[in-house]
Amino acid sequence: MKNLKWVLFVCVFAFFASCGYQFEGGGYIKNDVTRVAVKVLENKSSETGAGIAFTNALIREILQKTDTKVVDESQATAVFEGTIKSITFATLSRSTTESVIERRVTATVDLKLTNKDGDVIWSVKDFTSDEEYTVSEDKITDESNKREAVEKIAARSAEKLISKMMINF
Repeated sequence: MKNLKWVLFVCVFAFFASCGYQFEGGGYIKNDVTRVAVKVLENKSSETGAGIAFTNALIREILQKTDTKVVDESQATAVFEGTIKSITFATLSRSTTESVIERRVTATVDLKLTNKDGDVIWSVKDFTSDEEYTVSEDKITDESNKREAVEKIAARSAEKLISKMMINF
């Protein structure tokens, strides 16, 4: 009876160990793009620093989730460029007609990946992502909450966009 339990345990363990799960990531973005340059996204919104936040999030995502290297444009096989078209704010909840408790930030981005010849390999237009944040009466805390929400949107957008273009996805 002990041997039967042992054999059953080994079989179940072998089944789960070989079930095919693997961690997401690895591989190159879009076919043979082994080296990519990332230009700072043009910021058409009124949010200072959003272009840098979105660009850094995109670079971080490429480095963490792909085998593609981020390099200078002269060494790249492809180039990312894009525009933050808008960052808008909407009221989610109020305590009174004049007092806002929570807001939603929404960012709209265009992004494209072009090869050395300038041909578009991949693009997306009007990609949106949003995040909520708590409004504070203290101006410094409120600005900090808003900036944190924009950074979360940037990270989430980069994650979704890179996942969409991965060849192994």
